[in-house]
Amino acid sequence: MDKKRPIIWMIDSLGPGGAEQLMPTILTHLKDTGFNIRVCTLQVRLGNPIAFELERIGLPVDLVHIPNLRHPLNIFRILEYLRFHRPQIVHTQLEFSDILGTLAAKILGIPTVATLHTLDGFTDKHSASWRLKLRWFILRVFCDRIIAVSEKTRIHHLESGKLGSDQVITLYNGVDILRFKNTNESQRIHLKQALNLPLDGPIIITVAVLRQPKGIQNMIRALPAILEIIPNAHYLIVGDGAYGASLRDLVATFNIQNRVTFAGHRTDIPALLACSDLFVLPTLKDALPTVLIEALAAEKPIVASDVGGVPEIIENEVNGLLVPPDDPSSLAKACLQMMKNQEQTKQIILAGSEIVKQRFSIDVQIEKLSKVYEELSTSHGSQN
Repeated sequence: MDKKRPIIWMIDSLGPGGAEQLMPTILTHLKDTGFNIRVCTLQVRLGNPIAFELERIGLPVDLVHIPNLRHPLNIFRILEYLRFHRPQIVHTQLEFSDILGTLAAKILGIPTVATLHTLDGFTDKHSASWRLKLRWFILRVFCDRIIAVSEKTRIHHLESGKLGSDQVITLYNGVDILRFKNTNESQRIHLKQALNLPLDGPIIITVAVLRQPKGIQNMIRALPAILEIIPNAHYLIVGDGAYGASLRDLVATFNIQNRVTFAGHRTDIPALLACSDLFVLPTLKDALPTVLIEALAAEKPIVASDVGGVPEIIENEVNGLLVPPDDPSSLAKACLQMMKNQEQTKQIILAGSEIVKQRFSIDVQIEKLSKVYEELSTSHGSQN
């Protein structure tokens, strides 16, 4: 494999979404392995904060502006970009990139990989359903290898998108475990003071883009019941998004503003996890939420919704507690169980630490992804 020629990671935007936030860790390790990585983004969303992180670690980031899928010049812009950079592989992420990047690469004879991060389905919105049908068609006909971030995601797209079973593999996202180990007490105290968090009570944390399907509204509804038993508990919400205003209104409705902190988008997730006592992900739908893996690496007890790919990370009462989605009462009960049953919590943390090493280490992910790249490069060698 010619590691001088770039592998282009193409993604719709570099905003604060889940797929985007995975990229700095994955691409740093690919770069350290010797791959020449270049990032292409098709839109700017919320200022593309992840672009700054990628550039800070020495990865080039290009913008090929694609305003919408229907614009007739889209494919020509991407063809021109790929002809200029002559990548050996194009690895696409998310909708626009999967459609346009895969098609352009196929025209130029460049092998393609696509990663499916979400459990997409048809909606009442005609344009969204049209794009999803087009995306599945493009991937089914033109993409060489498709990575699903969980087995649930793989099965969903095989059944709903009619993708070929020999095309789609499951490859779990990994985390750099060491990033979540290097904190000390003085750092934790300093961060709590900076965020005006209490020093004398348990901190419950959720890290997520502020969207309605993340279910944070249900954790806010569960908080009054928790505060009845543990009055000094505090809820730290890390993330940004369009649903933030609705969540703040809900906090005000329950008059618990002094027990909830909105920290906004942050890049110091390991430090925030270190100063927290319980991680909660009340999501209503998720393919494979990497924040749960990060919480395991940080050795935090976890309460999460029993949906999507979550049970592939969390086994109920082994390395966390699973609750039904959209159920504030169950959330409150599980949180209280974790905070009050210290012996169970210790066992859950130990089990979680072992599971993350065995199944969700970034080293495991990079090793498997490198093999995918090597196989594709070898099979397309005559074209390169």
